Amino acid sequence: MIGPLGLLVLLGVNLVLVSGTPVVVGDTPVVPSDTPVVLSDTPVVVGDTPVVVGDTPVVVSGTPESLPVDCSDLYSNGFDNSGVYTIFPAGPTSPVQVFCEMGSMDAPDSHKWTVIQRRTDGTINFYRGWEQYKTGFGQASSEYWLGLENIHLLSGKKSYKLRVDMEDFDGAKASAEYSFFNVAPEMDGYRLTLSGFKDGGAGNSLDFHNGQKFSTFDKDQDSSASNCAKTYLGGWWYQDCHHANPNGEYLWGDSIFGLGINWYTWKGQSYSLKAIAFKLSPQLELDVIG
Repeated sequence: MIGPLGLLVLLGVNLVLVSGTPVVVGDTPVVPSDTPVVLSDTPVVVGDTPVVVGDTPVVVSGTPESLPVDCSDLYSNGFDNSGVYTIFPAGPTSPVQVFCEMGSMDAPDSHKWTVIQRRTDGTINFYRGWEQYKTGFGQASSEYWLGLENIHLLSGKKSYKLRVDMEDFDGAKASAEYSFFNVAPEMDGYRLTLSGFKDGGAGNSLDFHNGQKFSTFDKDQDSSASNCAKTYLGGWWYQDCHHANPNGEYLWGDSIFGLGINWYTWKGQSYSLKAIAFKLSPQLELDVIG
């Protein structure tokens, strides 16, 4: 909603900026002043003036149409450090936190990555049901899943490319890129569409999942006679069943076939990776030309 002086009031992030007129949020009165009142630990940038609480900026500036939907928008607004930020893929009343990889200061025209999934240490349980995979879970500062609805909305805002970075327990790293990535709406099962594979040493394990609907243990939409999510303890675009299982159980290296964080074309299906991250960036002109 629009508050006094035409400034945006985001009730979803418990922020009210008041000037001269008392405001009540829920049952909580807010004392009028010319100072932004933060009712949680969410930091804010109002206009061009940053008000920081903790390490996570939220941009509240201008009209809802100008709010950042991804990390490239934040970079364009002057935020050039990698870290946790808040974006608005679903609009001004639905802020979500993400980790942004802003790249090198020496390459300002390089990709700015919005991380939609990340595994690093096993602190977050990824064996969850449909509703949690739909809305998202975890902490953007560590391990998290952005949420199918957010990923769908985000992928519909621009033409995105996908990058998957991964690491094993010996410190070896590999990646895979796809020049196009999209997730359909819930009515189509959040179906995955991707194309334009570019190898960074990891191989093309995701192609096996292209065109599949998303499945969880309580919503089986895979192509198998069994329930792949139950069998392999994750939520994913399972086919029959997987070549990639990034949301599987966090294990340490060698594992039972198909369990753990697998990437078949790099380490096979009996090795669980130390870390993996899925990240999106708008296509650049160079990507299209290439």
